[in-house]
Amino acid sequence: MFTYKKLKLKNGLRLILSPMKNTETVTFLAMVGAGSKYESDEIAGISHFLEHIFFKGTKKRPNTRAISEYLDAVGGEYNAFTSKEYTGFYAKVAVKYITRAFDFISDILQNAKFPEAEIEKERYVILEEMKMHFDTPMIHISELFEKLLYGEQAAGRLIIGAEKSIMSLQRQDFISYLKKMYQTGNMVLTVCGRFREKEIKNLAENYFNNLFKGKGGEKEKVVEKQKKPQILAQKKKTDQTHLCLGVRAYHHLDRRRWPLLLLSLILGGTMSSRLFINIRDKYGLAYYIRSSVENYTDSGYLVIQAGVDNQKISEAIKLIILEIRKILKDGITKEEIKKAKENLKGKMLLELETSDELALFLTLQELLKKKIDTSRGIFKKIDAVTLLDIRKVAKDIFKNNKLNLAVIGPEADKDNLLKILHF
Repeated sequence: MFTYKKLKLKNGLRLILSPMKNTETVTFLAMVGAGSKYESDEIAGISHFLEHIFFKGTKKRPNTRAISEYLDAVGGEYNAFTSKEYTGFYAKVAVKYITRAFDFISDILQNAKFPEAEIEKERYVILEEMKMHFDTPMIHISELFEKLLYGEQAAGRLIIGAEKSIMSLQRQDFISYLKKMYQTGNMVLTVCGRFREKEIKNLAENYFNNLFKGKGGEKEKVVEKQKKPQILAQKKKTDQTHLCLGVRAYHHLDRRRWPLLLLSLILGGTMSSRLFINIRDKYGLAYYIRSSVENYTDSGYLVIQAGVDNQKISEAIKLIILEIRKILKDGITKEEIKKAKENLKGKMLLELETSDELALFLTLQELLKKKIDTSRGIFKKIDAVTLLDIRKVAKDIFKNNKLNLAVIGPEADKDNLLKILHF
């Protein structure tokens, strides 16, 4: 179990500290509430593009090489990531190099030069990244599924953006977006590992004193309208058909997210789950099949993803739906819910043993809901879930008017698939 302390700096930044005694490393994570949901069509992809440009040169370190060498020289791990609701920057180093971690991240976030020549080159790097997604159905199918759920809303767009917007973004667009979103009230700093609290507070105050003050921008509210099953089928020459079959569910503050998560584990979250045993082990229809849950701040879903033989897509979907019908009819067993609870708690404990995962766990909670649940508090919520809770959730979400199917493959026939798409 971990402990943490939350502090507020003079400029309004939130600082979370979580000490870990038995380690020689420390992770520093800075996260801002800026992602693709905060973008308009005209600047679609700017959150992710900006993440790239931060590493293209600062006043102190003029180019990518100078930036990367600073932590490479001491064996540090560092990277950045962009999602639909947040962007993060982290550095994990040996304890004695914590000052470098603060210097590194504060420099790129506050002193980036946004060189026009680098912006121009990076457009094409991002377009290649986009092509990689499109050429990898196992990745792109998840993006296609969210497009089906949310359509032309910001929530339905690709995080990476669109070719038109990527090619049109100019230097001033990045500067304006930075000023609007990268503000003190919209950012959280977290340090996990072995450190001295006073030192970290001083580092945070000294290195992050040049940020814009404010609360950041607002994102577009998700609107969900669905009256019948929906399909988005993309015909593509592939050796395997990839599918995402899922239903609309709950946002991250909904108390039903815990029975939903346990339901997903029982259905297809482990190698001993119902879908894995039946679809893969019994019928041999898929190498990979899994169920997972996504809880955004204003929407959520449960989705089953699989890759199957091109000629067996209909058979696979029928069997997946059959497993869901069994849960609706017969419910789940005491043994299944007990196993799911222990699995969920055990995985969480394993993840939170590392400073980088703990930093992510703490930061996401503080940024997205301004409240942190400890693992002990979460375990209480998990243990409190009953068979009846899961049954209620199953009956609520597994309805035809919440059912969605995204498919990529050569035999992706929308009309034929729609005939079998019902509970």
